[in-house]
Parts: sequence; C-alpha cells; structure tokens
Amino acid sequence: MTRTIVIGDGPAGLTAALFLARDPGHEVTVFGTDQTGLHWALLRNYPGAPDVLGDDLQRTLRQQATAAGAQLIDGKVSDLAASADADGFTVTAADGTTATGDYLVLATGKGSPKLARALGLQTGPEGVAADRDGRTAVERVYAAGRVSRPIRSHAVISAGAGAAAAIDILSREAGRDVTSWDSLPKEDT
Repeated sequence: MTRTIVIGDGPAGLTAALFLARDPGHEVTVFGTDQTGLHWALLRNYPGAPDVLGDDLQRTLRQQATAAGAQLIDGKVSDLAASADADGFTVTAADGTTATGDYLVLATGKGSPKLARALGLQTGPEGVAADRDGRTAVERVYAAGRVSRPIRSHAVISAGAGAAAAIDILSREAGRDVTSWDSLPKEDT
C-alpha cells in the first residue's frame, strides 16, 4: 500500500487526495483546518459550476475526498520530517496526531512556507519551485496550488495542480504513464 500525506485542504490538496484515494493501492491522509481562501470566494470561472460559492465548492471537495477514502485530519501541522532512511515522511499535527507517508504533497496555500523550508526547499515570491507535475527538488515531495503559484492563481488552477501531482504519483508507482479517465456507467456503454 502506497501512502501519501497531503498538507492543506483547499482545492489543490483535496483534488490530489481525491485522485489518489480512488486508487485501490493508495492510502491518503490530509491535514488541514478548512480555512482555505475558497470560503470567501464567489467563483464565476470554474468550469461546470457557474457562479458557485466557494463554501459550497469546498464542502463538495471535502465530501468527495472522504467518500473516495481519504482520511481528513482537522489540525494544523506542527512538525514535518523526512524519515531517517530518506524513504518517507512523518507529519505531526498540533494535537499530536501523526501520519507517515511515502509521498508528501504540500498544498498549504500562499501562507507561510515554513514547512517547505523544513524540507530544504527554496521559497521566494514565486512560491515553492515545482515542475508542471508539482515535483520539487526533494524526491517524493510535491507542491501544488498557491504554495507554488501564489501570484497567479485560481481555484481551478489549484485543483488542476493537485490532479497533476496525483497523476504523477500514480504513474511513478505504476512504473508507466497512467490516466484518470472518467467512464460511463455500465448501462450507458
């Protein structure tokens, strides 16, 4: 079983969790406080959801992620460490809850880059450096959403970044490129 820890429960983090949790060989733990800026938004440019309130979208994202099997832990992360054998990560919440994972997705919004720096990642006005799949300079660490794109962001861009990171993780684990195509119900095919 592959384990991924997602830090941040906005569009990027919850989309990554949703894609990963739907994979039967994957276990996902999301740490977050449900304090995303999405709560104060009216989204007029989110495909498939005309003029949706951010609160409503956030609630739907959380429901989808948990229904897919992601575990949401309500709490702020107080400690983050790479394991001694450099093959995993341990995250501890302020209440002492811990999780260990093979992969880590930072989706912490544009707030403090403290956790990124704890892993030795460079940060600046452009956020945490990551490629188009969210890979950072630290092996198995991804940055998605506003943490890697603080200036030019939108909920749909953040959600897409979370999906890209998840597909990259699934592809790495499968040893080949994978896709996440939607499919019609059996009676419609």
